[in-house]
Amino acid sequence: MQATAGAASLQQIRQRGTLLVGVSHVAPPYVAGAKYRTQESFDQTVAADLAQRLGVRLKTVALTEQNRRQALAQGQVDLLLLSLTDTEAAALRASASLLPTAYQAGPKLIMRNDTDIKRLAQLKGRNVCLAQGSAYAGTMTANYSAREKIYPAPADALLALRTGVCDAAVHDDAVLNGMLTLPEWKKFSASLPLKAMPVRLTFALRPQDDELRAYLQGLNREWGSSYWPAQQKNGSTTSPSKSTWTRTSPTATEFHSAGTSLQAADLFPIAPDSN
Repeated sequence: MQATAGAASLQQIRQRGTLLVGVSHVAPPYVAGAKYRTQESFDQTVAADLAQRLGVRLKTVALTEQNRRQALAQGQVDLLLLSLTDTEAAALRASASLLPTAYQAGPKLIMRNDTDIKRLAQLKGRNVCLAQGSAYAGTMTANYSAREKIYPAPADALLALRTGVCDAAVHDDAVLNGMLTLPEWKKFSASLPLKAMPVRLTFALRPQDDELRAYLQGLNREWGSSYWPAQQKNGSTTSPSKSTWTRTSPTATEFHSAGTSLQAADLFPIAPDSN
């Protein structure tokens, strides 16, 4: 029987000076000489915004479906921020208190416009790129007998598509729809409709964390129901507090108070085409 940590109060988090958030993916450490990229997902943006509101640093912890319940129960993280299917949410609800946001996305498959894949059945045996921790990992093999290639981050999976390593890539439609409006991606707009599997960005807390739950409930109300659908429509990732965040160095995150948004062009670096 696993031990359960006591409730994490907002005062304790502020005294510690760090907000610990469990996520499905943490960007790999910066390597000297490598191109430094902004984060590729909404969970990182929301977690950073939450830490800023609390006046503390953010530390994200990569967790898997197998260890995230234990990490939360034992206080290794203050909360989880995950994109969950209905089935995953139902399983996690048995041991955690869930607070869904209004952000919802589904899988989108993109390919080169000159692809010879015209039907889903033709994905059999073909390489499909996905990101580590993606809610869609495993589904391309299970549903279409595709050969999945898993990359550390969404940007890496999409770069593999551009360079011809993969025949297709799958990521959130909320992000890809905006990215495909960019001129640099016009040659990769071929798509096929995948089996619906919506995911919702959700906070998960220990049942006893009443203060933190109340704070996040208020934050959800502040964000309202209109913010997230707007982001899904235009594919951008303005943080809910209307702040834009960019990585300015391998060790610092800078917040800019502005009414503009972080666009898909900033999320995904452009690589040369395979031909």
